[in-house]
Formats: sequence, C-alpha cells, structure tokens
Amino acid sequence: MPRPVSPTGSVLLEPGIPMCQTDLPLDWYQEEFRPYAEEYLALPDRTPETVLPWLDAYVRPAADHFGDALLLLAHFYMGGEIVKLVERYGGSIADSYALALQAARNPQKRVIVESAVHFMAESIAILAGEDQQVWITNPKAGCTMEMLAKDYMVLPVADQLVERYGDELVCVAYMNTSGRLKALAGRTGGAVCTSSNAHLVVDWARREGKKLFFVPDEHLGRNTAARLGMDLARVVRLAPAEQARGAFPLDDAHVEGGLAALDRAEMILWGSWCGVHTVFTEGHVAWWKERGWRVLVHPESPLEVVEAADGAGSTAYLWKAVEQAPAGSRLVIGTEGHFVRNARELGRRRGVEVVHLADVPEAGLAGAGCGCATMSRNDPPHLAGMLDLLRRGTPPDANRVLAGDAVDEVSGSRERLESAERAEVARQARLALERMIEVVGD
Repeated sequence: MPRPVSPTGSVLLEPGIPMCQTDLPLDWYQEEFRPYAEEYLALPDRTPETVLPWLDAYVRPAADHFGDALLLLAHFYMGGEIVKLVERYGGSIADSYALALQAARNPQKRVIVESAVHFMAESIAILAGEDQQVWITNPKAGCTMEMLAKDYMVLPVADQLVERYGDELVCVAYMNTSGRLKALAGRTGGAVCTSSNAHLVVDWARREGKKLFFVPDEHLGRNTAARLGMDLARVVRLAPAEQARGAFPLDDAHVEGGLAALDRAEMILWGSWCGVHTVFTEGHVAWWKERGWRVLVHPESPLEVVEAADGAGSTAYLWKAVEQAPAGSRLVIGTEGHFVRNARELGRRRGVEVVHLADVPEAGLAGAGCGCATMSRNDPPHLAGMLDLLRRGTPPDANRVLAGDAVDEVSGSRERLESAERAEVARQARLALERMIEVVGD
C-alpha cells in the first residue's frame, strides 16, 4: 500500500514507525492539560497505530463541533509529528509569514489553533478579525532569538536611538519578534520583514534615506546588508543581548566601535541570534562541498556560512529546493533539525538525498545540529487537550493569544495589556505588517 502523502508533499505517518516525539515531564503541563498528558504517557508505544486512535477520540469530535470555523496551523519547524498530525486533520503548514496571513485570508475561520511559537500566534492575532480567536497549544513555546529581544530590553534602547536620530531612524522588525516590537516598527515608519523578503524591505528603507535599526537577528541583518552590497563597516551591532540581558545605555561600552561608529552606521543591529543556526561553521559547508554535495542554508546563519554555501533562503525556499531538485540530487540543508528530517522524507520519495549540515561524521565537526527545543513543547497531548477543551467551552485563558501579550517561556506567566493600550499596539504592529505587504506583495 502506498504511503499517504500530505497536501505539501510530505509523507504522512507510516504504520509501525515510531513517532519522533520526546515526551515532556508531567509537571511541564498546565493543570488543565495533565489528564491528556497522563493518558498519552500511559500509551504502550508511540507508533501511529497507538497514538492516532487516542488522538482521534479528541480531535474528531472537536472538528465536527466547529466544522469549517476551525483552522489548525503549524510551522515547518515543529518537532515530533505535529506537522503530520495537523495535516492529517486538515490543517495547514507554513513558514511564519504565511502563518501570519492565515486569519486575514480565511475570515470564515473563527477558531484558530496554532502549534508553533508564541510570536507566530500573536502575528496571526494582530491581523485577525474581531470575531476570530487565536489559541496556542502551549504558551511556553517560545523562540531563543525573541527571548533575547524582549520589549523591556529593546524599547528603552530604541527610545535612546530615536532621541539621538529622530525621524532619520526607522525600525525594521523581523517576523520573529513580539507585537510590541512590531509596533515599534510601525510607529517609526518602518516595517516587518521575513527571511525571504528582508532584502526588499531593507532596500526600501534605504531608498527612503533612513538609518535602520534591525531587530532582532544580527545575522539576518548582516546577511541582508551583504546581499544588498552595503558597506559592512557601516553595519554596527549593539551590545550582545545574551550578555546585557536587559536594557543598556547607548555609550562606547555598549556599541561595537563606540558612538562614533554608531553615528556613521547605515544599519544598527540588535545583538540577538538563533541558537539553532549559529552552530553552523564554514568547516561544515566545506566538508560537504568537497564531496560534491549542494549546500543550502537559512540566512539566520552567520555571514561566513551563508557566503560559503551554494544558496541561502527561508524555510519555504529550502522546502521548495527539495521539491524541485532532480532525482539523484544530493542536498545539504543548514536549518532546524526537525525541518531537515521532514525534508529528508520528502526527498526520499523523489529520489533526492537530503542530510543535515551539521551531520558531519568527523571529529570536531559532528553532532552540532539540533531542533528547536521550545517549539517542540507543542506535542500530541497539547493538541488533543486544546481542541477538547475548546469543544467543551473550558479552554484555559493562558492559551488565548491577543496582540501585545508578553509571555514568560519558563513560568508561563503572561502580561496582558489593557484594552486601549492593546488596541494601539495592534494598530501600530498592523501598520508595520501592512507596510511589508505593500513593499513586497503578499
């Protein structure tokens, strides 16, 4: 019997093959989700024959209850088999940009359940209509890059930059930011960007004669500047966010090259990064290219890795590269590990060999690749519990996502803005998102 294939072309769950999902400790679940986790952990194994009937008992009634009003979403990077489970139940898988547009493009969907990270769910909520609700299966699912660019870290520094440069400064906020930082882009006349369109947004801002404050990923910012032929001596990074761990004064000690370099800068980078993509080195790229493989990487990787690779682009670009590669191709992909595992399955069906960039079988280079651990906090019990609780009318308010919400990924605690302030954040963030769409098209 042929294996079932998803709408995106990925192979769906295959009988007898264990599901690649690391079980979370029971005390990691919200109280409302523990009964589902206890049932899941008590299952005899993690094969589809066991998990799917258990999951069906919760998901199918919820799908019948909500009908066409329900939309399930997940990101390409989702760990375990959540991507395949969401597709199994008629949901959609996409990169962060496409996810952000889902509510606006599907106004008939009133209940939107996302299995990914919080900033992605918030982007959906910013563009959602008044009658649409956005829920996340696990509010503790975060992003290391965004965790190093919280609003309490960035906004006081941004205020100093605005005071110093006035209307000359615009913020370009990567999609991997909270709504509060997208709102910063909106009120400074800037825009949101994605990894696939950052060069278009930055080029637009340069043509406006603006000084750019690029938040939060220093590597995507630097790679974008290089792609546009900017003088990298005029691309200046602020203090590394991992060391500062909060707001800091704009002075010679907290600016790469000091205030003189800051004043000369065309682009100012916030010093954050993605731990998944900074494990890659030129040595990884060289090892595979010397053996005849084509190497493609995500632009959140360091500049020297991007320059050494055969190509760089977003998750959609990387997925399409596997879909379109001729049979017999050998592709090395440098991005999140779960994505590469799913791409490997797609490639296997098409006669294309796919490996992870960090899987170099040589001492000193091997074993550095990893998946997004925080995104993988969304697992089958969270999906089953969220849908069942929604059907019962008792969903935990902590899982509801509104514009401006700030969540602590460790404790799960949430700071929610009052309605007037939330509306203003949503308005400014929406401006930044809509400006991106105006610049690059949707």
